[in-house]
Amino acid sequence: MYYGAIKDCDIANGEGVRVTLFVSGCTNHCKGCFQPETWDFAYGKPYTKETEDTIIKELSKPYYEGLSILGGEPFEVENQEDVCRLILRARRECPKKNIWMYTGFLYDVDLAPGGKRYTEFTGSILDNIDVLVDGPFIEEQKNISLRFRGSKNQRIIDVRASRKSGSLVNWDDGR
Repeated sequence: MYYGAIKDCDIANGEGVRVTLFVSGCTNHCKGCFQPETWDFAYGKPYTKETEDTIIKELSKPYYEGLSILGGEPFEVENQEDVCRLILRARRECPKKNIWMYTGFLYDVDLAPGGKRYTEFTGSILDNIDVLVDGPFIEEQKNISLRFRGSKNQRIIDVRASRKSGSLVNWDDGR
């Protein structure tokens, strides 16, 4: 896997102050994408153990609320093994931090067993994240007043509650 950037002190991609990993590679190619350079699977730098160590070290600082992973596309088949390893390590070493992910795929269609992006790692990823923002960016539904998403079709899903209940539960930020 490659990645385009690691941002510390990010406040745009999830609640609170976050460490954010932008992975490379995306086949969705949404019209109006804010980072089309990340469509290339070899964009940026190789993701290594040292990269992961850097993320975990930063995430362990007390002022971070959590980790966000977006792209590119974290749920591309080629990215899921490394993403899964990072998430499991974050859960082990920073258990009080929450994990948000962004995907252009649909939770209950593409990421469900038998879905076009379901792999041996998908279930473990979903079992260990807290919030998933799903759905492709649709330029015609762009709305800059939305929190944590770019277009009206995108959903913010409480993944833990959804997996527990067996049906989709929207995330509620308490507003």
